[in-house]
Amino acid sequence: MHRLYSYLSVREAKLIDTYKTLKKLGIAEYVVKKSKFIGSAAPVKSDEEAVSFINEIRQKHRAASHNVYAYFIRKGQLKRYSDDGEPRGTGGVPVLNVILKENISNCAVVITRYFGGTLLGTGGLVRAYSLTAKLALDNAGIGEVINWSLLEVKCPYDFFSKLSALIFENCGVIINSVFETEVFVQLKIPSEYEQKIEEALKEASGGGLFFNCTGHEYGFK
Repeated sequence: MHRLYSYLSVREAKLIDTYKTLKKLGIAEYVVKKSKFIGSAAPVKSDEEAVSFINEIRQKHRAASHNVYAYFIRKGQLKRYSDDGEPRGTGGVPVLNVILKENISNCAVVITRYFGGTLLGTGGLVRAYSLTAKLALDNAGIGEVINWSLLEVKCPYDFFSKLSALIFENCGVIINSVFETEVFVQLKIPSEYEQKIEEALKEASGGGLFFNCTGHEYGFK
């Protein structure tokens, strides 16, 4: 449900800028005046995934006093939040503000509260929900998502080491190499380096070798 990678057309990929999102599910706990706050943060790609994650946490903590949530989806700049019964503005908005302050996209955070018997007041609730959200995001880990160009090329055996060096120098990653009569190489490279490595290959091979771009994807840098 929380898979990040998505295959895109060339045209779609070129429209996407780099952005930050969560690397994995993050969990954190914070206790104040016997109230227990449990933060759950997950990468999501759509409104549907965010709602599914929220419902999953609600079901898991159905005995809790509150399940406050907030999420931000990059496509359409979609922002949603809920105080889930807490005083207005003390839960959902503070959690959303933490997400936005960290500049994280495609992210959903649910803060579960088990009431400890002592009222925390407006300021206390804002601090507790904000802190728990930050702890959950930190636990999930934040990574930068970039556009990757998917390339392939065939080269002679004696050119493979030079090709590997070109790929490394341009921040690329070799996905697969097949050694037959020639070496067939599949790789990915940050899209911003695509033109540069194409020119470098042309120069290094005397114009004899060219990359074939098979598509684009986006994923962690």
